[in-house]
Amino acid sequence: MQWRSSPDRVRTPHPGLRGRSWRPSHSVRSRLVLSILATSALALALAGGTVGAVQWAAIDGTADDSLRRGYQEFERRSRGTDPDTGLPFADIGPLLVAAMRYRVPGPYETQFALVDGQPFGYSGGTRPVELEHEPAALAVISGVLVDEGVVVRDVETSVGAVRLAIIPVQVAGRSASGTFVIARAVGAERAQLARSGTLYLGVATLSLLVIGLVGWQLSGGLVRPLSLLREATGHTDAADLGSRIPVVGSDEIADLTDNFNRMLDRLEESFLAQRQLLDDVGHELRTPITVIRGHLDVLDAADPVAVASTRALLLDESDRMNRLVEDLILLAKVRQPDFVRPEPVELVEVTDAAFAKARALGPRRWLLEDAGDALVRVDPQRLTQAWLQLAQNAVKYSEPGSTVTMGSAVTDGEVRIWVRDEGRGIAPEDQTRIFERFVRLEAGRRVEGTGLGLTIVQAIARAHGGRVEVVSTPGAGSVFSIVVPTGADAAGREATPTEEPWPGS
Repeated sequence: MQWRSSPDRVRTPHPGLRGRSWRPSHSVRSRLVLSILATSALALALAGGTVGAVQWAAIDGTADDSLRRGYQEFERRSRGTDPDTGLPFADIGPLLVAAMRYRVPGPYETQFALVDGQPFGYSGGTRPVELEHEPAALAVISGVLVDEGVVVRDVETSVGAVRLAIIPVQVAGRSASGTFVIARAVGAERAQLARSGTLYLGVATLSLLVIGLVGWQLSGGLVRPLSLLREATGHTDAADLGSRIPVVGSDEIADLTDNFNRMLDRLEESFLAQRQLLDDVGHELRTPITVIRGHLDVLDAADPVAVASTRALLLDESDRMNRLVEDLILLAKVRQPDFVRPEPVELVEVTDAAFAKARALGPRRWLLEDAGDALVRVDPQRLTQAWLQLAQNAVKYSEPGSTVTMGSAVTDGEVRIWVRDEGRGIAPEDQTRIFERFVRLEAGRRVEGTGLGLTIVQAIARAHGGRVEVVSTPGAGSVFSIVVPTGADAAGREATPTEEPWPGS
């Protein structure tokens, strides 16, 4: 895993996180590792148990098959001829010798023969069991009669369980009787399987240890962001929202970390907006309150002229404070999700309505230069509010009788509305400052206002995902344009600007 960070997403870690040893989240980490170990142990146990059960059953099945083939081969040979004479077997001894000579015992097997109850001989490379020294086995063998046929029995010996295929033998015309025995040490096979199981258990235990260590290390990397989130939330308060957690990887935890950082971004912006609002209110209301109090302190209640003058001043300052508070409240609402409510509207209708309202703002020569004929998705009320604010500024900073031109158009998927005046113009170095809160240029200080008008215009444009553009020449006037996207849902028809300008007035 690689650290993934971005300057616009990840900020300096909280001071409380620097230089601190990381404390793992024992709860989550331990549960995760224990779950892995439990699952692994269950899987190993099921795998080992299943394989062991299959092999245990295979031991019995293989033993039965081997013994069956052995006594079937003995029966075929007993009906054949003596390889030494080419004649049928005339005695038990040659038959038993031939059987033991020509049949090779399998693993864990031995062949044993008795004549008249006495050991006659045996065959087998490594004898897993010496039946002549096993009384229990000899007793079972001796108890099998000739007329019983082949008998398969399990007996306990000094080497464990032994499965016997007991074949009584008698040659016609001979009084002697014999017994051919095939013995398979199933107990030894089972013991070998048990040793393999013990080895498997040791390997499984070692595997669980390795899994636990690896799981502990890997889980540490997984829960580390959670631990950082926990510590960051513990240190985060209204006084300090600057901590951000590095985003590691691209998994769900990385997404959670990123969402947490984004949440802190929103909280920080909200708190900053609140602080700015309080600072702005405190700063801007201090002056009118001081003016009101100063006039009240020197007011002569017995002087009707002074009372009337003070009353007019108080009403004017009250109106100014009211406008200021309304503008500040409006700016405080900018960050709310429902500040703008876009809807499909005809741009030409919005343009017509805004132009009709603007003409009442002052005695100017009002011209509607163009009106875009397109269906767009905007908030018509907010857009009109910003448009009229630009028109109001054009009236404030131009002379009576001058021309103020308005217009709208749609080009390249953007709505452009503008106001052009023949006023004082704005110096290039001031064309950015005018959008800051309470910034009023020296040339406009004699004009009534709060210094928030263009800030509100810019906020409305940005809420639409757009911008405000200004082109101005000192002494020649200015053109203010609001540019916003047409909106993806406004594709009722192709957006095209109007070819012919509307007539002015």
